[in-house]
Amino acid sequence: MNANDRAVALRYTADLPAPVVVAAGRGQLAEAIARAARENGVTIVQDAGLVDALITVDLGALVPEEPYAAVAEVLAFAMRLGKSR
Repeated sequence: MNANDRAVALRYTADLPAPVVVAAGRGQLAEAIARAARENGVTIVQDAGLVDALITVDLGALVPEEPYAAVAEVLAFAMRLGKSR
């Protein structure tokens, strides 16, 4: 399966102890997740390894400890990118 055939969406706010998985899917669902992100100005980061680590996490669950550092890097990147716009 191509890395573009999978997608995971995260939400993080300061009142949460960790980011939350809010959407995940393959195929047409992944395309819909990516399209919704683009339409809403959400930063998209392609990282096949991180998607692999997160795609099986239950929706609404906090990001687990193992991929947490990688997720923190992605969120920091997205925040820097958002401030530079």
